[in-house]
Amino acid sequence: MIRAMSQGRLFLFAWSQAEAEAVASTIASWGWQVQLEWQDGGRGSAAVKAAVPDVLVFYLDQKPSHSRAIAEHLANTKATRYIPMVFVGGEDEALLKARSLFPTAFFVDQDQLQATLEGLRPK
Repeated sequence: MIRAMSQGRLFLFAWSQAEAEAVASTIASWGWQVQLEWQDGGRGSAAVKAAVPDVLVFYLDQKPSHSRAIAEHLANTKATRYIPMVFVGGEDEALLKARSLFPTAFFVDQDQLQATLEGLRPK
């Protein structure tokens, strides 16, 4: 019996429109349904709460404090606190801060993202 790969739902926060759209396209090619936000963290948080995804992905290369603030808000919200979080990229200081706030999150480089998401894909 052959099982079709489940299409997981993912929400992406990246703070450059070009980067967000390119990354969303790549992730979608891996079989994920992707929603993204690149401008407004509040709007993104509301979208996550309205349609709870299977995974949250935050890019730390630009505006890492924005990603941390949104992740912290969602981690402290009853409906979204158990969604796996993946942080991508970031400089040492940004990584240290995020790791201290989110010890159960996944921290990866861009080249590790696909394998990490495969491990989080809903069955």
